[in-house]
Amino acid sequence: MFIDSFITYLTHEKRYSKHTVSSYLADLKQFESYVSITYQLTVPEIKYSHLRSFMVELMEEKRSETTINRKISALKSFYKFLVREGKLEQNPTLLLKAPKIPKRLPVFVDAQKMDQLLDSEHYFDESFPSLRDHLVIELLFGTGIRLSELLSLKETDVDVYTGTIKVLGKRNKERIIPVNKPLINQLNTYIAQKKLQDFDNNLSNLIVTNTGAAAYSKLIYRVVTSYLNYISTHEKRSPHVLRHSYATSLLNAGADLNAIKELLGHASLAATQVYTHNSIERLKTIYKQAHPKA
Repeated sequence: MFIDSFITYLTHEKRYSKHTVSSYLADLKQFESYVSITYQLTVPEIKYSHLRSFMVELMEEKRSETTINRKISALKSFYKFLVREGKLEQNPTLLLKAPKIPKRLPVFVDAQKMDQLLDSEHYFDESFPSLRDHLVIELLFGTGIRLSELLSLKETDVDVYTGTIKVLGKRNKERIIPVNKPLINQLNTYIAQKKLQDFDNNLSNLIVTNTGAAAYSKLIYRVVTSYLNYISTHEKRSPHVLRHSYATSLLNAGADLNAIKELLGHASLAATQVYTHNSIERLKTIYKQAHPKA
């Protein structure tokens, strides 16, 4: 009951994305199951010691620092909500500390390799699924949008006259992203072909499955992974890698960091500054290769 109320709050008042809400729900259900089986307690009855025990369990299972931090974030938000609603007098998560996450540079694919993939005639054909897959890669790399933003795109979000797309980002914040002429042409071709498929349902969603249903996360992951396999040896080959690749390409070409922040839809510049590390590493490599004293 308490968890359901919290999820409703996140969805309708905080307007968290479906992905975040789904993750928080899974984390809280896992914790609820843990305290029920291990201590025969309900969620409102737990103390800091039970939370700490749960964290130790996660660490023993070799869960990553990122995963543990997300679960801590879910628990902190949940208990803060319970206190605010008057369901609890004290918040047991106040002493809970998140483990430090080792800094990692964002994984990205070099722009030249992306050009080789997207401009090649060997990987894509004229079939509708292939046109869709090509567009998915082009949009993710050409605009830097998130997976959730791609899935929520409607045909009406594409403005062929201004050469832009309207994206609904985190917390339902809209932003306008410029799109180059070749991608606009590609969008026009895809939308026209989509209408010719004579699907049973005529969805306004831009990206759809082979049968015309709304595209889903696993489909996009499969598309991105399968094509990046041709050009990348990185273990990570997710849609977010293409977002990193977009940002890194802009920075390497001299784009202003504040402009990149706006294009990515970041709330603060700190989130965008991580890409400067990739740029510095690139400059170091060029220096070592080119300078006689390197």
